[in-house]
Amino acid sequence: MKVSSMPKPYFSTKRGKIYLGDSLGLFDDIIGCKSVDLIVTSPPFGLVRKKKYGNVDADKYLDWFRPFAEKFYDTLKDSGSLVIDIGGSWVPGQPTRSLYHYELLIMLCKEYGFHLAQEFFWWNPSKLPSPAEWVNIRRIRVKDSVNCVWWLSKTPWPKASNKRVPYPYSSSMKALLKNGYKAKLRPSGHDISENFGNNNGSSIAPNLIAIANTESNSKYSNYCKQNNIPIHPARFPQYLPEYFIRMLTDKGDLVVDPFAGSCITGEVAEKLGRSWICGEILEDYLKGALCRLDGTQAKANSKPQGSHYKIFHPAAMWSDEDKGHLRTDGGRTREKK
Repeated sequence: MKVSSMPKPYFSTKRGKIYLGDSLGLFDDIIGCKSVDLIVTSPPFGLVRKKKYGNVDADKYLDWFRPFAEKFYDTLKDSGSLVIDIGGSWVPGQPTRSLYHYELLIMLCKEYGFHLAQEFFWWNPSKLPSPAEWVNIRRIRVKDSVNCVWWLSKTPWPKASNKRVPYPYSSSMKALLKNGYKAKLRPSGHDISENFGNNNGSSIAPNLIAIANTESNSKYSNYCKQNNIPIHPARFPQYLPEYFIRMLTDKGDLVVDPFAGSCITGEVAEKLGRSWICGEILEDYLKGALCRLDGTQAKANSKPQGSHYKIFHPAAMWSDEDKGHLRTDGGRTREKK
């Protein structure tokens, strides 16, 4: 697998460019100071197990990320945003969580001056139960199916509009709009005015983003298989970067993804009329990325196959009888079958 250090032009379109090489060089030589409207990326996670794309150990993650943090801050406009999709990790050998992604957030704010505009959570309904030892075998943890998404900014006032990401009304809200609502003061003290009954056509989106990551039979995957190209193992779905590109940028704005992988961010930015720059250090992944930018993919704003996902109430299957006994050792050892 070929690795390049200094970034070199690899592919270009009408609106954007892909560079092969170390993304730090992009910010040194190619991207100007205060020129970027949005950096949206999913960097290598601080995982226990090593991946082919070169992730860093969780305990060394902050030192690895610091040079990028400095470049991100310098190249963002004052009105710009930094969006980081980052998955959690487990402490090696025990059923407790690493704090590395929270430490990253605190570092970016305390050491580099970023503001936490808002935290988001990407719920992947299709994610398999993991880690198997704690979830499937010893049954002492639930499956990890949420990634944290940090939305950061240089000032408390980055440009943004939640009108760009409307959310459907729930069935209960539709019934309320149909049957009417009487303005009143809730027991919590929240004053629900008559304006609550206005039909605005959509609801305000929550900070929980539900997207199933099921791209096993996509054009990209098929292209890679047919051409014997390694498939990037940690792709995020197009609707994740699209959400933030829509909410935080205007047409013509510059969007950057320094850990581009198969260049999903570039694909979405191209179709939404934004300028873009993607950087990736491994050429094998960029070979597959080219099929995303050949002009034949579906439009970025096309509707997903499933309009929504169902999440059950936590008490949906509770019964009067508790199932399974609680082990006094907390699951330290496996139970004998």
